[in-house]
Amino acid sequence: MKNLIVHAKRLLAAALLAPALVLASAEGPQLDKAPLSKDPESLKRGATIFVTTCMACHSASFMRYNKLTEIGFTEAEIKEKLLPPDKKVGDLMTIAMRPQDAKKWFGGVAPPDLTLVTRQRNSELGSGADWVYTYLRTFYRDPTRPNGWNNVVFPGAGMPHVFWELQGEQTAKITKHPDGTESIELVLSKPGSMSAQEYDKMVADVVSFMQWMGEPIAEKRKSIGIWVMIYLAVFFALAYALKKAYWKDVH
Repeated sequence: MKNLIVHAKRLLAAALLAPALVLASAEGPQLDKAPLSKDPESLKRGATIFVTTCMACHSASFMRYNKLTEIGFTEAEIKEKLLPPDKKVGDLMTIAMRPQDAKKWFGGVAPPDLTLVTRQRNSELGSGADWVYTYLRTFYRDPTRPNGWNNVVFPGAGMPHVFWELQGEQTAKITKHPDGTESIELVLSKPGSMSAQEYDKMVADVVSFMQWMGEPIAEKRKSIGIWVMIYLAVFFALAYALKKAYWKDVH
């Protein structure tokens, strides 16, 4: 009996602490809303940048190259612009870098697969697309880091800023507040080849493609869901009318 009481107290304490843990997990930097697009041209631009730049280190091993025909590429365009020499159109979008080598080069952590990253990063702070969109825009120079870069959204990230020549170099102005918290303001110290608006648009294209890649059938699923709800509503009306017809003499 005594053991049961102790166990019950522990469960009660865990239940009381659960909201606090949820609130704590929600703490973090403010995420900017990702301006996602379903426009095929935007998705194609994003796919091109993703394959030619991001896939130098990151794989998308749950996606096949020929699936890109669904956003407007022809197989000939995939072969010409996106397909590595050792790949076929029906192959998975994997990379040649071995995980053990990647760990050596990136501080002991291999670059993650990005197929589902916009779904994995969903949180109380915003969607996974918001996280990736903000992440790619908040790198700043940090001489204390091995690769010379840090990130507001993901402090201590092993990934260098691969788009720095486009965005430019940002420096962080850190302000400490009386309550012990800190805020970071990013200042563009060295312009890149793109304006801020052009860079944000480029990142939005990449994130839009990654959002599509995470669930290519999302739009089809939603349209099917609408028809299913309509079917259920009609079926309910017919079933209710049949029920009334069967029970009219009883009532």
